Amino acid sequence: MQNVKRPAPFVLLSSNHGSMIINRNDYRMIDKDSGYGVGYQIMTNSCFDQEEVDLVLAILKLRRKYFGDGVVGIDCGANIGVHTIEWARLMHNWGHVFSFEAQEKVFYAMAGNVALNNCLNVTARCNAVGASVGEIKIPEPDYLIPSSFGSFELKKTSTTEFIGQSIDYNKANKVVSQITLDSLNLSRIDLIKVDVEGMEEDVFQGASNSITECKPILLAEVIKSNKSKLVKYAEDKGYKVFQIGINMLAVHSEDPVLNHIKLDGTSLSVQLS
Repeated sequence: MQNVKRPAPFVLLSSNHGSMIINRNDYRMIDKDSGYGVGYQIMTNSCFDQEEVDLVLAILKLRRKYFGDGVVGIDCGANIGVHTIEWARLMHNWGHVFSFEAQEKVFYAMAGNVALNNCLNVTARCNAVGASVGEIKIPEPDYLIPSSFGSFELKKTSTTEFIGQSIDYNKANKVVSQITLDSLNLSRIDLIKVDVEGMEEDVFQGASNSITECKPILLAEVIKSNKSKLVKYAEDKGYKVFQIGINMLAVHSEDPVLNHIKLDGTSLSVQLS
């Protein structure tokens, strides 16, 4: 059999989050000394957004304290699954994680990370999450070209970010199933994390009934969406909203977790006691 040389972008490495499959091309350099991307952070620091991860873990512990076992976290735009893995390991025997990633090749890595870390309390799906149930067509990046793949936007806008390679949205021929969070028909949701590169409003629109009924804590990236609309959406549903860097944290006014949120200037923390 003839040996055929082929590139190997996905690699397995040891990180603070456990053994993780990452794409070693998952980076975009700002200058010669700094860059960004999930893979870049893990390869550089052995972790990804550790402060944000720790914040969410504290929130999940408090939801268990006040509402008991059966905690449910939803990870929209899970990428390779850093949050998913961390939540699942914490909630072994008392909680479940639903994770959604629309990029097929990235989803493969995420699903592999779920299996590698024996996170049997995870339901992982290769879906987009939006305002309606159906199918969407998206382009597919070249995973051999160094780029921030977590910054890839499913839908092109006038301000679409350059991720390290040009994306031809005229060749959006990859069909991906799209769900709404309401379509999951979950009777309990404790936390919804939304990092979907500009489709945050769509996700919340498709989760309106679930948010009204379950009053989950909301964590959403706001830099590519209309921040004022997201804040108004949450406030209209009875939430108190906090700004944490590029994210919005929203806690319902009836949620006892709200009493554990502490602001020190612009620094926010969650106190367990």
